[in-house]
Amino acid sequence: MQIELAYGKTGLAVEVPDANLAQVLTMSNPIPITDTYIEITKSLLRPIGIDRTLFDMAKNRSSACILICDITRPVPNRIILPPILKTLHAAGLKYEDILILIATGIHRPNLDDELTELVGEEIKSKYRIENHYSGDLDSHKYLGKTTRGADIWLDKRFVEADLKIATGFIEPHLMAGFSGGRKLIVPGIAGIETMKHMHGAEMLAHPNAREGIIEGNPFHEEALEIANIAGVDFIVNVALNEKKEICGIFSGDLNKAHLAGVEFVYSSVRDTVPKPVDVVITTSAGYPLDTTFYQAIKGLTAALPIVKKGGTIIIAAECSQGIGSQDFTRLITETQNLDVFVHKILHENYFVIDQWQLQEYAKAAKKAKIILVSHGLTQQQKDAIHVPWAESVEAALAGELARLGENARVAVIPRGPYILAEVAH
Repeated sequence: MQIELAYGKTGLAVEVPDANLAQVLTMSNPIPITDTYIEITKSLLRPIGIDRTLFDMAKNRSSACILICDITRPVPNRIILPPILKTLHAAGLKYEDILILIATGIHRPNLDDELTELVGEEIKSKYRIENHYSGDLDSHKYLGKTTRGADIWLDKRFVEADLKIATGFIEPHLMAGFSGGRKLIVPGIAGIETMKHMHGAEMLAHPNAREGIIEGNPFHEEALEIANIAGVDFIVNVALNEKKEICGIFSGDLNKAHLAGVEFVYSSVRDTVPKPVDVVITTSAGYPLDTTFYQAIKGLTAALPIVKKGGTIIIAAECSQGIGSQDFTRLITETQNLDVFVHKILHENYFVIDQWQLQEYAKAAKKAKIILVSHGLTQQQKDAIHVPWAESVEAALAGELARLGENARVAVIPRGPYILAEVAH
């Protein structure tokens, strides 16, 4: 059977023998909203969990800060932002009163042409659009400690704004359960000192800090506490279908609107296999999430619930921008033994930037054999990261079927981390 994988901007067609194919896991494909401008506007007038409209909240405010995701997320900012901005202007705010702040987390800044890709030329030309820099302590404000004892450092441009708005979209997330809502605050605009706690080894080792879990997830609980301390006034989150069309809009209270979105997304992205399979073919959902191997690891963790212990995960990720940041590249290329690395971050006074993503990779590598298919990495880069690789998905699969036996069962997740893959109960 030929299956189209999300890969880069073009996709990748692969052949999987019918005799071995157990399941292709996909979304339920919710119907897209046809007139998104009108529906977003309605959501601003009828917010979830708030008895005041965004217009009413914006009256007599001196400034507004709107958080948006960075270039690694396929958020339709060009669709979401215009109704919000029109509402703010109608309430009396001027262009110079509004800041659009890119919640980069610990990622690199988005500049020049990437700004156009994020928001469109018209918004780029009319509004202040700035990046969050987690390592610049002077641009953050200290807000005390969480109940778990974490120091709270957040971007002062958001904290000190008179009206605080967060946008985003909701999808399964490898640490937070689901993205969106409070995640625009943490890690979105959090300082590196806060993220040392949030992305710390102990936090991520918790069994509930994974895809699809909100209740009892320490990452979610900590991030929500910090976001509430920051004082988010209003959120606008959307759900997307497989074509990246808006199929759900959730505006209003930080927690209540987000949870409504999570419930909707859970019902549309969850798909199951009857029992764990020998091989999972997955992706990192194509562009923009598969531009680096760092981001592609999300496709690996998404496959973990359905692969057998000792099975194989084949991941197709273009990695057009390479391995990842300098910190992550150095860390993964210098790590010779994953068990030693995990012991070090859990039991020694040791912390380096991007260790969390290597910790997530180690979780996958501990359970299954990993094979990478990437046409964006050079031969030297593939060899440097110590990850087994193949020239094609078909070549990788043929090798594994020969190793595991002709009756090996194969599941395919064409959109990787956008699907909540589980074993049916």
